[in-house]
Amino acid sequence: MPVALAGSLAVLMSAAPAHAAEPTRSADPAGPRILAALDGSTAAVRAPSPASVRIPRMGAPDTYDVQAGDTVSAIAARHGLRTTDVLAINGLTASSIIYPGQNLRLAAPPAPEAPMAPAAPAAPASASYTVADGDTISSIAAQHGLPIAAVLGANGLDWSSIIYPGQIIAIPGASVAPAAQEAPAPAPPAVGGTYVVAGGDTISAIAQLHGVSVQAVLDANGLTASSIIYPGQSIVVPAAASLVLVASTSPAASTALDAEQSANADVIIRVGRELGVSDRGIAIALGTAMQESWLRNLDWGDRDSLGLFQQRPSTGWGTPEEIRDPVRSARAFYGGPSDPNGALTRGLLDIDGWQDMPFADAAQAVQISAYPDRYAQWEQPAYAWLAAHG
Repeated sequence: MPVALAGSLAVLMSAAPAHAAEPTRSADPAGPRILAALDGSTAAVRAPSPASVRIPRMGAPDTYDVQAGDTVSAIAARHGLRTTDVLAINGLTASSIIYPGQNLRLAAPPAPEAPMAPAAPAAPASASYTVADGDTISSIAAQHGLPIAAVLGANGLDWSSIIYPGQIIAIPGASVAPAAQEAPAPAPPAVGGTYVVAGGDTISAIAQLHGVSVQAVLDANGLTASSIIYPGQSIVVPAAASLVLVASTSPAASTALDAEQSANADVIIRVGRELGVSDRGIAIALGTAMQESWLRNLDWGDRDSLGLFQQRPSTGWGTPEEIRDPVRSARAFYGGPSDPNGALTRGLLDIDGWQDMPFADAAQAVQISAYPDRYAQWEQPAYAWLAAHG
């Protein structure tokens, strides 16, 4: 046996096992590492650049429940993430609002495994999604890989529409060739027939169920694309052959309120009357409450916001229990000499010249909202509620 070869074998046999060897750091991490073969030849192998190696984040949860006072940037920093990544994962934007109890994803969901080669490609049918707390149309669209406009159009919504937990959102897909049905579709009701809204219903879903157009249902009820419907509300459904109906002449026909909303509207109106507030001031209060809480006495909201007007304990509007007292919260919104918060907060009557302000500007002067223009949509409905309940 040649001496040189025997020496090489001796070195190899005395070396530590490969899995126990300590890695050696090259002076140039990105440069080639020279490996010697038994035959004396060499081969250059380039080590990966440190910048291309993703170091997994250890110990961070996949989701996080928002606490009072949290911000997206603070949550991201706490878990070693970038704010932009947390926003993107959750379909949020820099102007999105988060609230206590909302569940945020801190890691993107794993990509679904590619399906085995199908026998024949099938076009995806439209599906549905049940809105959860904290959802927005933009986050739902991002979750399903769709443009926001496509989700809005599939549900008869626009950019000012409000969605709420439990609502069913249609998720548009590619059109599907009609298949034979085992049972005939339900026949549309006769002219003047009604449908009682169930949880999750939308105008577009009701129209599709009865074989009529969305616009026909809107017109039959004096509604617009931005109108809100609620469980228990009766909707007039026109017959398929008669798409033009005379709308109800009830003052609140286009903005019917359910029992809970009606009770809260009655409180706001009664408190306003007791304080001597003008009809315009009461209408502003009604529209503000609809925009902030859907005229519902909510026990949640953005950060620590609560109640009809989403007033915040942390900014002096009262304790959580006081804020969720509809009478007290209405008095605080109106303000003036009878303001239960005294000078800690500023109500409508404390704003100089509020009577001459545009509807939305007057509401915004009290609320200081991130979306000041949204109050304007409730001006006409608010006067209708006042006429019906005042």
